[in-house]
Amino acid sequence: MATTNFPSAPPKRRRIGVLTSGGDAPGMNGAVRAVVRMAIHSDCEAYAVFEGYEGLVNGGDMIRQLHWEDVRGWLSRGGTLIGSARCMSFRQRPGRLRAAKNMILRGIDALVVCGGDGSLTGADVFRSEWPGLLEELVKTGELTEEQVKPYTVLNIVGLVGSIDNDMSGTDATIGCYSSLTRICDAVDDVFDTAFSHQRGFVIEVMGRHCGWLALMSAISTGADWLFIPEMPPRDGWEDDMCGIITKNRQERGKRRTIVIVAEGAQDRHLNKITSSRVKDILTERLGLDTRTTVLGHTQRGGPACAYDRWLSTLQGVEAVRAVLEMTPESPSPVITIRENKIMRTPLMDAVKATQEVTSHIKNKDFATAMTLRDSEFKEYHYAYLNTATPDHPKLNLPEEKRMRIAIINVGAPAGGMNQASRAAVAYCLTRGHTPIAIHNGFPGLIRHHADKPVSSVREVRWVETDAWVNEGGSDIGTNRGLPSEDIDTTAKCFKTYKFDALFVVGGFEAFTAVSQLRQAREKYDAFKIPMVVLPATISNNVPGTEYSLGSDTCLNALIDFCDCIRQSASSSRRRVFVIETQGGKSGYIATTAGLSVGAVAVYIPEEGIDIKMLARDIDFLRDNFARDKGANRAGKIIMRNETASSTYTTQVIADMIKEEAKGRFESRAAVPGHFQQGGKPSPMDRIRALRMAIKCLMHLESYAGKSKEEIAADEMSATVIGVKGSQVLFSAMGGESGLEANETDWARRRPKAEFWLQLQDTVNILSGRSGSKATWSCYEDDDRIQAPSPHP
Repeated sequence: MATTNFPSAPPKRRRIGVLTSGGDAPGMNGAVRAVVRMAIHSDCEAYAVFEGYEGLVNGGDMIRQLHWEDVRGWLSRGGTLIGSARCMSFRQRPGRLRAAKNMILRGIDALVVCGGDGSLTGADVFRSEWPGLLEELVKTGELTEEQVKPYTVLNIVGLVGSIDNDMSGTDATIGCYSSLTRICDAVDDVFDTAFSHQRGFVIEVMGRHCGWLALMSAISTGADWLFIPEMPPRDGWEDDMCGIITKNRQERGKRRTIVIVAEGAQDRHLNKITSSRVKDILTERLGLDTRTTVLGHTQRGGPACAYDRWLSTLQGVEAVRAVLEMTPESPSPVITIRENKIMRTPLMDAVKATQEVTSHIKNKDFATAMTLRDSEFKEYHYAYLNTATPDHPKLNLPEEKRMRIAIINVGAPAGGMNQASRAAVAYCLTRGHTPIAIHNGFPGLIRHHADKPVSSVREVRWVETDAWVNEGGSDIGTNRGLPSEDIDTTAKCFKTYKFDALFVVGGFEAFTAVSQLRQAREKYDAFKIPMVVLPATISNNVPGTEYSLGSDTCLNALIDFCDCIRQSASSSRRRVFVIETQGGKSGYIATTAGLSVGAVAVYIPEEGIDIKMLARDIDFLRDNFARDKGANRAGKIIMRNETASSTYTTQVIADMIKEEAKGRFESRAAVPGHFQQGGKPSPMDRIRALRMAIKCLMHLESYAGKSKEEIAADEMSATVIGVKGSQVLFSAMGGESGLEANETDWARRRPKAEFWLQLQDTVNILSGRSGSKATWSCYEDDDRIQAPSPHP
């Protein structure tokens, strides 16, 4: 998740328009909210164009200024509150001429467009024609030269809102993960029926030209077979599919069968593959009781998930920043994301690459179509093919390259642990390695002496891990115990069970455990094996990564909790809730959750809490409620990390606010506790668990055949995998430049440099807590703020 440095106010007051076009996608409201509030903070004016380009062409009341309070509560709302419509008139020059006139009359000189590739292409065409449109308006007498003179340049910035995630150059588009969540919830719901009756289900999901939703839902639900437009199955796929499903059911004992079909699925001759056809094949050839489910537009509905909320917020903020920094020579940018970094990409480059994919599919050049998708898509496709079922004889390694790989979970439970362990087992079996599960962490390993083998260390079969695909927590068990509690016995166990490699999934304790094992190599040869840590903790406090498995699941649980709390606070109109979050001594969860729910303030241990801070925030709340006069749905939320202060507890802060409110508003404390660990893992944690785990296993198997001395001498033999900026990297734990010495705050159990800290600035700016004078400019002429109707 990238941070942003905010520009100072421009020399003149700018007017920035924002519109949503094409289809709707969860998260679009968050983008509009961010654009509006960031524009006001930057001493600009924000205008909403209702009903997309239709509103731009028609003008009048369909282009309206939005103030700070107008977008309150928009983060949790689905769809797009300013409307979206496909506009045929804007595709013609006369329509764009009218749109240009309406923008000049409103004084709008920049436009942020949130939509798909068609909407963004139209925006760039509009910008390229802008000088000619103004010239024609003057020539025909529609406008005067004095009117158009200040607006000779039109700046366009694109945001991609699409549930299909079909834009090249970005890992995710606004709305795609919310849609994926709807799909996974639906498939999870049919699991019990499929298992009980040993049925098959064919699930059709959206995606006419892009198979992202289908691929990610197949990974997230452990589907037996997948159909996507970019990579059709080979001829004879009917036999292949039936063969795999039969083997899974009869030889491996699976009771349920799931097949995912993208709506644009086709064979290699471009013949459409329908969900009904797949269902008939399973029924007729296998005699399988099969049902078809077409999810349709349910995939578009509902509130945005945590990822789409912070993505739309940060991209909206970056869009305003891009507007303020653009020059007449700058190409129109589209705001994208690569791994965890918000970036700008030339808009038309992204659109061209997107359209080339479709063109190659139509020309049956499927290999090229796959190469033009982003690298993350290709990696996920490879990961799915090689773990959906361990039936790939050609991928088996020779005997001398096969390893006994131990899999262990260490630390508190986190969403994604089961999925990472499942992926590791499947990959091991695919390659011919032996996966060995260590139950209940290091205490489970050392509970008995090494010469007394126990069931806590055993080989794992594929079929038992298949059920882990949507389960939370850790099926093999996890705890905070470390090898240092009995390092001698730990070494004896490693030797007894002949571990050739160690795959550790967990949080800061997992990081500490591998550090201890690495440092003990001088004394114990048994530890001279490759070891890798896959971070999994809701606190997201492991050095070497900006993302840990479980953190997204935690955030989704938190925003669900906060949405319910906000509803209560908004219903009573004049209530503040102080919500306590977990996270240890890292404020990541509190800050990111605060960004995702529109918190008024976030208190974290990195900054601490003092009486002056509380006094300022109470004054801010008092002023806010006084100006609002109860007219708006103005319930408010404050997030507090559990260790932010030992004195100013959650209840104490709530009591202080209540006392100082003097009856004008009230406050409550709420502690979600272990609810934050979540139930079923989020789709993001599921799919990233697969991708990261396979990368880890590939890293471990690269040491096959090496001597213990060679392994011990290699700093990369003890590593942490992680997301850093726009890349996924392995970082050495030891050595002069290793994580242990340079990047770890051991006392506070967190990285020395926390990438997300500047997000506090974003939270403060978008809540108005930063003290910007422009924030309250909307109150100067009217002390009773009425939010506009979503439709003109």
